[in-house]
Amino acid sequence: MSYCKYCNQLPKENLHRIYHDTEYGMKPSTDDALFGRLILEINQAGLSWNTILNKSNSIKAAYFDFEIQKIAQLENEDIDALMQNAGIIRHRGKINAIVYNAKIIIEIQEENGSFDQWLTKNAQNTLDESLKVFKKKFKFVGKEIVKEFLMNTGYLSGAHDLDCPLFLN
Repeated sequence: MSYCKYCNQLPKENLHRIYHDTEYGMKPSTDDALFGRLILEINQAGLSWNTILNKSNSIKAAYFDFEIQKIAQLENEDIDALMQNAGIIRHRGKINAIVYNAKIIIEIQEENGSFDQWLTKNAQNTLDESLKVFKKKFKFVGKEIVKEFLMNTGYLSGAHDLDCPLFLN
């Protein structure tokens, strides 16, 4: 069953339905929000999306509402504190990758004007080409993370079924 078919049969107050109806496949309006989606995808690796949705508010709060500049400034003692936060995914490799990736996004912003502009420049790439580009720049980004991030943010088609009410051309 596709995500759309699954979500469209859920009650409107279900976390999956809310996410599907308000965010999935839709382009965020800021670089911080874009990075927030990448943070959620990195955290999801090896876990259920339900776990991430249930912890998403705590993850957002722990990572300064996904503010790239603040995340990039985290130091070892901050990472140690995050490892004690039961509201987030306490995986040192994921946390370290998020901090590293924030620094990379700052570089991308300086070179391209914004993370969005960089993603838009690479939007014509195939998934395999995008994966190579992401792996050269970022940490903790495998094929599924890159695919879901690009679909989730509207840079890659396929987020919604053709018959889904939210399908965007």
